[in-house]
Parts: sequence; C-alpha cells; structure tokens
Amino acid sequence: MTMKKTFTLTFAALLAFGATLTASAQENPKVIRVAVSGAGTGGKPASSGSILTTAHQRGDLEKEFAKDGIKVEWTFFVGAGPATNEALALKKVDFASQGDLPLIVARSNGLRTRIIMKRQQFDKTYVVVPTSSPARTIEDLKGKKWTVQKGTATQLVLNRVLKKFGIKEEEIKLIDMNSDSQTAALSTGDVDAALSSSKDLVARGLVRRIYLVDDPKVNPPGNLWVSEEFEAKYPQIVQRFVSALVRTAAWSADEKNRDEIFRLWAKSGTPYADFKEDYKDTALRDRQNPLLDEYYTTFIKNSIAEAKEFRFIRRDVPFEGWIEPKYLNTALKEEKLEGFWDEFDGNAVRKKKSGAK
Repeated sequence: MTMKKTFTLTFAALLAFGATLTASAQENPKVIRVAVSGAGTGGKPASSGSILTTAHQRGDLEKEFAKDGIKVEWTFFVGAGPATNEALALKKVDFASQGDLPLIVARSNGLRTRIIMKRQQFDKTYVVVPTSSPARTIEDLKGKKWTVQKGTATQLVLNRVLKKFGIKEEEIKLIDMNSDSQTAALSTGDVDAALSSSKDLVARGLVRRIYLVDDPKVNPPGNLWVSEEFEAKYPQIVQRFVSALVRTAAWSADEKNRDEIFRLWAKSGTPYADFKEDYKDTALRDRQNPLLDEYYTTFIKNSIAEAKEFRFIRRDVPFEGWIEPKYLNTALKEEKLEGFWDEFDGNAVRKKKSGAK
C-alpha cells in the first residue's frame, strides 16, 4: 500500500471518528427546562411539598447532569398550571409538575405530554373564612365571594367540595386570584372564603378554618410529565431524570430526614410549622410516593370525567398511552427500590404493606 493511499484511509478514518464524536455530543441537550406550576411567597422561585421541589432545593438534578455539562433551568410560574400550559404550547418547557385540571385541559387541547411519575399524594386543605366571618358551614357560603386561581387543580377541588354540599360553582361568586392575592383579600375581608392549607394564616388571626378537606378522592395527586417531543429526542435523558428523582423520593421517604425536608420546603416562604402540622401522624413514605399505581390512574380518569361534568373541557381526552411507567419501573429496579413504596387501589386503600424498612 502506498503512503498516499495509507494517508487517505487514515484521514477518512479520522473524519469518521470525528463525525461519531459530533453525533454523540448531539445526543444530549444543552439545557433541560423544568417548570413548576406555582411559586413561593411573593413569587419566590421555589416551591414545596413534592419530590420535584425537594430535588430543586437539594440540587439533585444539577448533580446528575453536571458531568455532561447539561444545565438544568427552573421556572416557577406564579400563574400556576395554566401558565405552564402556555409555556408547553410555545415549546419552552421539557418537564413540568402540574395539577390534574391544567394537565387535562392541555391534553384536551392537543398538547402532547407523557406522565412519567407521581410527585406527591394525599395532601390536605381547608375551607377558610376571614376571622370576622359569621360563616360556620359550607352551606353558609352559598352565594358568597370565593377566591381560587382559575384553571388550577384547586378549582376542581372546590367544585368537588361544593358538589358534596349540593352547590354549583354558578351559585357562588368566584374571583380569580393567585395565592398571595388570596391571602391579602382574606385578611381585608374582601372575599368570603378560599381553600388554604396554611396554619400560619390561622396563627396570625387572619382566617378561621371551617372545613377540613382530607379525602384522597378529592385532593389530587401531583403529576410530573415530559413533553413528547423531548422524550422522542432524548429518552436516555428522561431515564436519568426519573432515576435521579426516584433517589430524591427515597431520601424524602426516610423519617430521619423529616426535619430537614420541612426546613428545605420552608425556603419557599411557607412556614416550617405548616409542614409540621400537615404531616403530623402521616408517614413520609405514603405522601412522597412516586408510583403510578391504581390509585393514580383511577384518579386521573375520574378527573377527566369531572372536568367534563363541570364544563372545564368539551373535547374528549385520549387516555391510552398518556401514562408511561417504563422509566419509573427501570429506576425502581436499578435503585433496588422495587416494593419500597406501598401501592394503593382505586379507592386509595393500601393494597399491601411493602415491608420495606
């Protein structure tokens, strides 16, 4: 073989090797855009109460992707779920946490996502009224001014509560406000009622609780999704994203971390005491549970039916293929966490104790 031919072959091989490296580099995104449907007090870029928000406070996703030079970019939407939907429509978000109503509205309008894990479950909330209010029951608030952030999961919760007492949304005066505005309006008596889990508002004498909403068929589990477009391009990144969050979930489920978790969440502006009360007599493992179990799928199906019943959507919502458990199942296997969390049936009844210690 002549020197010239050898040089040509070597040069061609180097070009091919370089092309391979370039293709490999393009397999990963430069940035992963994560949206949280909500923000801390005063619009603070932080939130609380879920596996995803714990990961944000601990920097777990940043640690996972730093070795590849991939940036994790967080957005906390004061506009909550509807604002997240706008970002999805504009292709400005890759992963997001969201409540059931905006999740369903998005899919009914053709926005394509894949649900990849649950971010928390079994939340509690209260119907609260200004301290000076004469109201003692939900029936007393018929025809009164309620406030809720419209288009969010809380609006669907409100409709479930009202239905239980034979009241329709049309029979109250509903005012659209975000969380901070609700607090201000309650404190001045400009509204008559709202849904809130804050103990702090009670302690400060701003509101009085008249009804506890502690029903897993009323309070929705949290959802975490990836856009179908991002998943199609970077399935390996989706797997690493979910695996990192499963490790966060396992840490969050450990009772020895209870105090630290509450202190992390308190960085959102919600007082530590609120979380301490909310989680009293509740196992972290039950609340910080990522499983896409029968309870989860049943709740989402019921939420779709309720969204149509309460006329939040008109179109059908395709359910088949929406939930993708393979990433979560792989993560549970790789992290040796199969059976670590209990599964719950469609009625939110524990199926079988995991036996995990």
